[in-house]
Amino acid sequence: MSRVVVCGSLNMDVVVRSQRLPARGETLLGAEVDFLPGGKGLNQAIAAARLGVPTAMVGAVGNDAFANSLRGFLADNDVDSTGVKEIDGPATGVALIQLAEGDNSITVASGANMQFKVAMLRHAPRRDEVWVAQFETPVGATREILIRARKAGARTVLNLAPFTKHPAALLKCVDVAILNEIELSQATGAKIGATTGKRKIAAACEILRGRGARAVIATIGARGAVVVDASGAHVVPAPKAKVVDTTGAGDCFVGALAARMTAGLTPLDAARFAVAAASIAVERLGAAPSMPTAREVAARLAKA
Repeated sequence: MSRVVVCGSLNMDVVVRSQRLPARGETLLGAEVDFLPGGKGLNQAIAAARLGVPTAMVGAVGNDAFANSLRGFLADNDVDSTGVKEIDGPATGVALIQLAEGDNSITVASGANMQFKVAMLRHAPRRDEVWVAQFETPVGATREILIRARKAGARTVLNLAPFTKHPAALLKCVDVAILNEIELSQATGAKIGATTGKRKIAAACEILRGRGARAVIATIGARGAVVVDASGAHVVPAPKAKVVDTTGAGDCFVGALAARMTAGLTPLDAARFAVAAASIAVERLGAAPSMPTAREVAARLAKA
């Protein structure tokens, strides 16, 4: 049976909620804190698994209590975590998330995530799989994994987040490249922001297609997504949502899209489902814990 394999980061998210973000040098009292499973890799794996698709996670954690919590969370969500390697030395990755008025700012201590290596793969890619990667683990390992997956005939998804310099040939191994407005601007040099017109966004996506990606998807928040593939540019609007926490919304999109691709859907058709899934995730606190089920997404789509 087809499955999603996510190679990437695992973090413990320390979420600090306050009425506003503190000014530089200011101490702000009255905040609340939550410890929630996260990391782009883990979030994306949970998103795919909750939609009923067999999912495996490959990554690195430290030898500490956070590692045990993350492994337990993966198991509780039916994600195969036999590919999660525990290493001595660096601690499990931690993300400090400051949340105010439904928006967030994030600082990451990568820790064990930066020790991720191709040698940690327990199984070679298979033709019927969808392999997913991001930029929270070493780029060299990501490139080698995507090359192997493409050679095996698997479909590949790369989330260029957070954006980092990478080999020019990397996108030639990618079936679907996904990034938000900030990352799209960083990747192409185009001036793109939250209010940039969709034609300009599509033009920037086309630049990345020219570098080798077969399809490029820009996630644009409450406006939905722009999908650019061989058939042209397409706008996928997002359902209305009551935003509580945007943390993990992009990861929800990536995981949901990969899940639908296992059923043979095109990136455009999968994006319509993924936009609906992300609109549910933003209505809940946290990243991985906010990921919806297939039934919830079907209900959201039925109302659209």
